[in-house]
Amino acid sequence: MTSFSLPEGSLVDMVETSVRKYGSKTALQFFGATTSYAELGEQIRRAAAGLQKLGVRKGDRVALVLPNCPQHVVAFYAILRLGAVVVEHNPLYTDRELRHQFEDHGATVAIVWDKTVQQIQDLPADIPVHTIISVGLIEAMPLSNRLALKLPVAKARTARAALTADKRPRSGARKVLTWKTLLDTRPLRRRHPRPESSDLAAIQYTSGTTADPKGAMLSHANLMANAAQGRAWVQGLRPGKETVYAVLPMFHAYGLTLSLTFAMSMGARLVLFPKFDVDLTLQAMKKTPATFLPAVPPIYDRLAAAAAEQGVSLKGVRFAISGAMNLPPKTVETWEAATGGHLIEGYGLTETSPVALGNPFGPSRKPGTVGVPFPETDIRIVDPENPTVEVQYGTPGELLIKGPQVFGGYWNKPRESEAALLEGGWFRTGDIVSMDDDGFVTIRDRIKELIITGGFNVSPSEVEDALKRHESVDDAAVVGMARTGGGEDVVAAVVLKPGSGFNAEGLRAYVRNELAAYKVPRRIVEIQELPRSLIGKVLRRHVRDNLQNGIDGSSATPDQGTAPVNPDAGPAGAPKQP
Repeated sequence: MTSFSLPEGSLVDMVETSVRKYGSKTALQFFGATTSYAELGEQIRRAAAGLQKLGVRKGDRVALVLPNCPQHVVAFYAILRLGAVVVEHNPLYTDRELRHQFEDHGATVAIVWDKTVQQIQDLPADIPVHTIISVGLIEAMPLSNRLALKLPVAKARTARAALTADKRPRSGARKVLTWKTLLDTRPLRRRHPRPESSDLAAIQYTSGTTADPKGAMLSHANLMANAAQGRAWVQGLRPGKETVYAVLPMFHAYGLTLSLTFAMSMGARLVLFPKFDVDLTLQAMKKTPATFLPAVPPIYDRLAAAAAEQGVSLKGVRFAISGAMNLPPKTVETWEAATGGHLIEGYGLTETSPVALGNPFGPSRKPGTVGVPFPETDIRIVDPENPTVEVQYGTPGELLIKGPQVFGGYWNKPRESEAALLEGGWFRTGDIVSMDDDGFVTIRDRIKELIITGGFNVSPSEVEDALKRHESVDDAAVVGMARTGGGEDVVAAVVLKPGSGFNAEGLRAYVRNELAAYKVPRRIVEIQELPRSLIGKVLRRHVRDNLQNGIDGSSATPDQGTAPVNPDAGPAGAPKQP
């Protein structure tokens, strides 16, 4: 690992340094269209001037409801340049989800994908958004792509429908401007306060896998520290020469840090994808190969398989870091054989900006673990019932994290903040972990998802792993279902491998040979697909709710909807990994 020191200043200082150092180099690439660092800096200045003219001031919240696109990057830094606060949203959230978050953060200006303008226009009148800036993805594409989308052929019409929306929203009280209008604003001569390191930079809503999403408050110092920790962790990075693929959504903490801050901080070329698509990604690999690719296991699996089938080389992807769920050893083996690079697993949460632990890039890594703490990051493993008491070495306990990337609390939620942040700045992750003799950490389960049956605690992950070892089971989710008179029953939902027959009693008998009797599911149901979050995390809460309501889990969708980046039918899996 290279030497490490905490950066000073703000994210605005960081990106302006990259603009000065790498001005002529490509900063952004989108369907082949490129933006240099010098052009990025100018667009940030112009967008900031437009927002200032709309009344945005230091400390104001500005909502972003955008997929990955060049305008997303520009808007992010333009908001920060004014000392204002970015609030990221999934552009495919439901009306209810958007309303909940807009009520919470109180943004007055929203920069929105044109397909979702009407949703923001239709928010209740008591929500203070007064101006909506509509962003079209087509405008950021090369001329050839734009012309192709206008051709009167079926494929082009389908693509156009997926990227455009009616530019004439239905009547509403809120003013709607175009992105072009915002950038055409003449720079104002009025001075504005520049953000400081300790200022709030972003409100990032947690995934809400076990409760309603909360807005984690991340400062400039938090996000800058995590980008610097990442640079120190990855030995051999070449400033100004790396190519990072943004296949993960930048409205998620994982994609935000690895794309919006980490990549920009080292003058990388950021190749943007509005959603994950195997063919688009491989097409880009032919012309501009990635050197750094953060993703989730299903993305690596699908890319490696498709590249082999299509004869596309993945050589040159030197670094890949996986999160959100367990990284299977087979995925690592296949990916590294295809690329000649390294694929390691990391761990983090929205509240840690997000990465807190990682496996080393090299022979000292330990597959199956999430690695060791990042630079300047301390951890403790404690009794979940009494977090002031550390457990005996080797005993599973709750993971506590302390470091410069740890958030400052939840927006408008002092009680939840006090419960999450202990004296001395220790953050309670809610994850049960164990540590081996070399200091490598393995995630065991989420505290809130432990099942209490007959007075015993049952780890859902342990039962899921047992089920998945059966030759007929492709995937599984285990939850606790309340029983009359108190306590919970262990219930499992399984996805079978193609051609396998469902035999609940046979599966129960198999698990009985693997685990203690009280851990054996009392009921096992077959479903077609597990509901997952936008980056692939199984949403056990949705599985439980669907089972309670008698709904086949395959028909349920996560509260994020189908995310713009989605490796399977759904896109920090184990619990909150980055």
